[in-house]
Amino acid sequence: MSPKLAYFNCLGGVSGDMILGSMVDAGLKTEFLNSVIADLKLDNISIDSVKDNRQGVVGTKIKIEMNGQEDHRYKIRDFLYKLEKSNLADDIVKKSQDILQCIGDAESEIHNIGVDQLVLHELGSLDTLIDVTSCVAGMYELNLESVYSSPLPTGSGTVNTEHGVTTVPAPVTMSILSKFNVPLKPPPKQGIDTGEMVTPTGAVLLSSLAKFDQPYMTVDKWGYGLGSRNPESYPNVLGLLIGQQESQSESLILLETNIDDSTPEILSYVVDRLISSGALDAWTTPINMKKNRNGVLLSVLSTQDLDDRLRGIINRETTTFGIRSQMVKRFASKRENIVVATEIGNIPVKLKYKNNELVTVSPEYEVCRKIAMERQIPLKDVMEIARYHAKNN
Repeated sequence: MSPKLAYFNCLGGVSGDMILGSMVDAGLKTEFLNSVIADLKLDNISIDSVKDNRQGVVGTKIKIEMNGQEDHRYKIRDFLYKLEKSNLADDIVKKSQDILQCIGDAESEIHNIGVDQLVLHELGSLDTLIDVTSCVAGMYELNLESVYSSPLPTGSGTVNTEHGVTTVPAPVTMSILSKFNVPLKPPPKQGIDTGEMVTPTGAVLLSSLAKFDQPYMTVDKWGYGLGSRNPESYPNVLGLLIGQQESQSESLILLETNIDDSTPEILSYVVDRLISSGALDAWTTPINMKKNRNGVLLSVLSTQDLDDRLRGIINRETTTFGIRSQMVKRFASKRENIVVATEIGNIPVKLKYKNNELVTVSPEYEVCRKIAMERQIPLKDVMEIARYHAKNN
């Protein structure tokens, strides 16, 4: 099964069971989730799912049957030990332990108690361990290579905890969100207290596993995970899209100016200077200007943080009296830079992918040119050798 991409759309917020519900709704089997519980060596606990709706959105609600074990409260080190002694794959154990440690560190910071001495309250029940481990294992099972998420809604109002009534988001949630610099958005209905929309478990799972951006993708499967509440002001659901990565886009700046009184030597120097100063690309195009004079269009592709620097270079190094600037979208194919060891030397190669399949192999010209000159062999042969090794790497 080829790797997939996942995008979580946090319409009604996020929690551990909402993430699980969205994955089950998109095709993950509850039998698999119960095998995770078996591998954790947890007795008399099971996971089931039911179809329901929230404000007309049909999705899956996860039910964890604890059979009386929810009253016991554990420390983070207890969870880490259970994972260490489990039958789960090493990758799942390590990732789950890292996520649970983040919860412990956040709680320790909030309560000013060492993490090994800290007894968790709401987060100390076994369903925290189950939510985290099942979500991590589920993403491996669905072969989700890349995970993305929308910004998280802050919610509003207060929430009741074992420590008393606290603000929304809860302090431990805010500690996690601030640590990972997670982007936040207002609650769906201004002026209406939504209550808690992001739980600590939901926050730490997406913060640890997802990039907060919306990718360009084609969708193969989708699902909705349902929260416990069914408020009238918004659908309490978490959307999940699973599919293939399309070309990623990024916002760039295109700088342009018309020049009719400069020499080719000067313009060649300017293009080299712009590229060495960080421009993504720079080029010239012959044009006809006013009074039918021959001229050159100088174009520069820049990231937003380099805009001022590159405009300064153009102003200093050319005779232009003005520079046009516009935002453009660049759609970049998935790529990888590698160095292949060949019988004629090490050669950098750029690989281009489409739907995770290798479609283009581009050896670095300057390195190939140098090898061809030194060894007195045709450049095309050097590049073909590099392509062969890259494809069979």
